[in-house]
Amino acid sequence: MNLQGVPAIITGGASGLGEGAARVLAAAGAKVTLLDLQIEKAEQLAAELGGIAIKCDVSNAESAEQAFAQSLAAHGPCGIAISCAGIGTAGRILGRDGPMDLSLFSKTINVNLVGTFNILRLAADQMQQREPNADGERGIIINTASIAAFEGQIGQAAYSASKGGVVGMTLPAARELARFGIRVNTIAPGLFKTPMMEAMSQEVQDALAAGLPFPSRLGHPEEFGKLALHMVENPIMNGETVRLDSAVRLQPK
Repeated sequence: MNLQGVPAIITGGASGLGEGAARVLAAAGAKVTLLDLQIEKAEQLAAELGGIAIKCDVSNAESAEQAFAQSLAAHGPCGIAISCAGIGTAGRILGRDGPMDLSLFSKTINVNLVGTFNILRLAADQMQQREPNADGERGIIINTASIAAFEGQIGQAAYSASKGGVVGMTLPAARELARFGIRVNTIAPGLFKTPMMEAMSQEVQDALAAGLPFPSRLGHPEEFGKLALHMVENPIMNGETVRLDSAVRLQPK
């Protein structure tokens, strides 16, 4: 797909992986809409990139529907959707104070998995309205999972389940939406320099980076964006989940 002038919606677009994707896509000519709860940060970045920012809770149907309607009015039907909004939670199934609070598990699933599906369904609905290109393509949806979907560590049962669900729906979604000319892919990132990571001490960050085979450093959000850009531009990449992790395989803890 040629990105020039194509409306792109990026959730979690105010920072981290979403910001990296937004910067790369905007530089390639896409018209970006940043959806985020951190609306002030999103507005600052949108102004820099020549896009727009809309406050959105991806886990809430009405909030996402309103955000997509606003983006449609401003830029036209979405041609690219990248879901980066999510939460990182940690908690043992059996902790010192008893079993995990079920609300923590439910919230993680609701934001990371249900929220991703919420964006997927709304993006697909707009994409089917677009004129197809020579390949018959109308749009592409890129989800964000995690290597924790494959090697979840102790304390990551909720997070791994949510990201495993994102991986699991990628192929059936791609198969179903194929008749509309809509592709669906997922990126499973490893350890990246995101606000969540930067909240840790430099000592902890250095220790984590040292465990990466090569390169032995944290990934940069723009490198996530570059893979997203390749997925957009490569017309036969469809139904795939791609690890982006410096060849690391997580240990139990």
